[in-house]
Amino acid sequence: GFQVAYVVFRKPAAVQAAKALSQEGPLLISTESHPVKTGISKWIASYEASIVDPKDLKAEVDAYMQDYDKKMAEEEAKAAKEEGVPDEEGWVKVTRKGRKPGLPRTEAANLRLLEKEKQKRARKELLNFYAWQHREAKREHIAQLRKKFEEDKQRIALMRAQRKFRPY
Repeated sequence: GFQVAYVVFRKPAAVQAAKALSQEGPLLISTESHPVKTGISKWIASYEASIVDPKDLKAEVDAYMQDYDKKMAEEEAKAAKEEGVPDEEGWVKVTRKGRKPGLPRTEAANLRLLEKEKQKRARKELLNFYAWQHREAKREHIAQLRKKFEEDKQRIALMRAQRKFRPY
């Protein structure tokens, strides 16, 4: 069995009751009327206690969400009532839900904003500003077309060699 036991009392009166017990025989912690679970039986009991009934959990979550929705509706009503009304110092609180709502500060909104700025910059950037840039761009384009034409010619020759070429 156990060699050492540390006892913590919940109530101060329990210490006096423990002192009043007889010292003659050994004191047993686990009896038939009040068994103390140990080992695997304790683990099983704690595991079973940790499993939550889905119906109870759903009911608890639904109740919480109803309270939360009610609280949010009250806050929105209060904010709508106070919107545009100056406080005691004469300041008017500006919110996102006014005539011109502000941008939401989310990551997706920031990415969209950056993408729009990139497009604006690309539109403003002058491509082929000088005449020599025009000529170079045309040369590169013609070179690409010639390369593609040669590749197509080779592919057609290969198809003819395999007798699978059907022009129409």
